Amino acid sequence: MSAFINAARIYIRMKMTEETATTQVAWVLSYVQGGVAEAWKDNLMDELAKGESEVETAEQLFSKIRNDFGETSEEERKIEQLRTIEQRNRMCDEYVQEFKKVARGSSYEGRPLIEEFKRGLSGVLRRKLAEAEEPPTTIGEWQERAVRLDRNQRQSRAEERMLERNAARPGGNTQPRGGFGGGSYGGRGGHITWQAEVPHTGENRGAGENTFRGGYQTGPQRDPNTMDVDRGRGGDRTCYHCRKFGHMAWNCWERNKARVVEMPQESAKENGGQ
Repeated sequence: MSAFINAARIYIRMKMTEETATTQVAWVLSYVQGGVAEAWKDNLMDELAKGESEVETAEQLFSKIRNDFGETSEEERKIEQLRTIEQRNRMCDEYVQEFKKVARGSSYEGRPLIEEFKRGLSGVLRRKLAEAEEPPTTIGEWQERAVRLDRNQRQSRAEERMLERNAARPGGNTQPRGGFGGGSYGGRGGHITWQAEVPHTGENRGAGENTFRGGYQTGPQRDPNTMDVDRGRGGDRTCYHCRKFGHMAWNCWERNKARVVEMPQESAKENGGQ
């Protein structure tokens, strides 16, 4: 209110000193608009038209404005702000700092101040703090615990989103093999894949005979550091002697042919020696 009156007074002194008092009053009234002020202006214009108003100069108009609308004190202004401030989607830190700034000089304290803080607080935070085993009792406790709870919730949501993004990537649900009793933990759903650590005994014992306990075996596992002597079992048969596909070293034709050629020679030598 004071800002409007001071601005109008300065303009009149700078630009309208030669205008009549009626023109100055009409110019000031032209900037009184909206809500209750608009209705107040219409009533005053009717009174001026009928000659029933005592307003004849701009200064008299300014006095009437002060009397009819009154001056809003700093305390009343802060109380009005305190009753409308809300956290919404902001971080609780920002809400608390703004609340402290507005509450300073509002004359609110104790329970009324706490109730205003709770009213503007996020509904989730307000319910969790009110349902806590030991709810806060002072405005300082309410503000401190609300900020801490808000930070924890935001951090938890951020971690969940990160885990979901990792899980959506190819192979995102698989953990590196090793440890945990020779098996690996698949992550989501508690699915466990075991890799039995069975030493090679020289027998034709493949990885398909590995055993497991307490989990699910999704397929045979092998030790990558052991010799692949059992590779011939199954569809992939590659000979380690001639490197040809379709048979194993012990059944290699090239190897057996060499043995057939060598055995008569060795037998002839032995017979000649006798």
